Amino acid sequence: MPKIIENLKQRLLDEAIKQIQQSGYENMTIRSVAKSVGVGVGTIYNYFPSKEDLVATFMLDKWVLAMTRIDQVIQSNEDIEHVLRAIHGEISYFMELFSPIFSASEAKSTFYKSPQRYHAVLRKQISEKIRKFTKDDFTSDFIAEAMITWAVEGIDCNTLCAALLRLI
Repeated sequence: MPKIIENLKQRLLDEAIKQIQQSGYENMTIRSVAKSVGVGVGTIYNYFPSKEDLVATFMLDKWVLAMTRIDQVIQSNEDIEHVLRAIHGEISYFMELFSPIFSASEAKSTFYKSPQRYHAVLRKQISEKIRKFTKDDFTSDFIAEAMITWAVEGIDCNTLCAALLRLI
C-alpha cells in the first residue's frame, strides 16, 4: 500500500526553494528534493515534468501572491504613493527571494529564453494595477517599467516615488 503524504506538492515546492536558497540553483536536484521529502524521484515527476517546471511553479506561486498583496493595498488605499511603495516592495522582495536563480548560469539558459515576453507580461500586470491612478495608458506603462527596472537595480523607493509622483 503506497504511503500518503499530506500536501506533498507543497512540500516538494517548499523543499526545492529551501535548497535553492541554501545551496544554489545548480545544487538543487530532483533527487535531493525527493530524498529530503522522503519520496522516490518518480513521485516528483508525477507533479513536475522537470526541475525547471518545479522552479517555475513556485516562482509563479510567489508572484501571484505578490499581485494579491498589491491588490489588497489598492483596495484599502486611495493614496498612489502607498500603492507605488507596495509595488516596489513586492518586486524587490521577489527579486531578493529568487536572486539565487536569477544569478545561476544554469538557470539563465533555461529561464531567459524569451525575457522580452516575460518582461512585457510583468509590465502589463503592474501597469494594470496603477492604471486607475494615472492619466492615460502610456503613463501607467511608463511608471510600471520604471518600477520594475528600478526595483531590479536596487534603487530605493524614496527616489523612485518622488520622481514618479511628478508624472501623475
